[in-house]
Amino acid sequence: MKTATTLSLGLNILVLIPVCFGLWSNAPWASESYGTDGVARGILLAVYASILIASIGLMIKPLPSAVCTLLALQVAYKLLSPLAAGTLSNPVILSNLGIAGVHLITLAVIGRVLWR
Repeated sequence: MKTATTLSLGLNILVLIPVCFGLWSNAPWASESYGTDGVARGILLAVYASILIASIGLMIKPLPSAVCTLLALQVAYKLLSPLAAGTLSNPVILSNLGIAGVHLITLAVIGRVLWR
């Protein structure tokens, strides 16, 4: 369980540090992937920064129920993203689906340990 949790939280941290920096600094690739700078992107940055902070905190103190909550919310929004955006061709959506797969495996591992 510890390895799967570390993998998912570490993946969040490794992905979200550059993504948050790119959104905050208005990097050209951020505009290409997330659209033009504006209120919606600012809100997205706040959500991503919150996930990043929670992931760092849970790496320090991995509470299984909190990890499950964070990862389940991420899986839900990542799987809903292609429906909401109306496309599968965006690189953010494609990477989100891959990350959702990793998080689903982690949730299954945690669930097997907690509910046996």
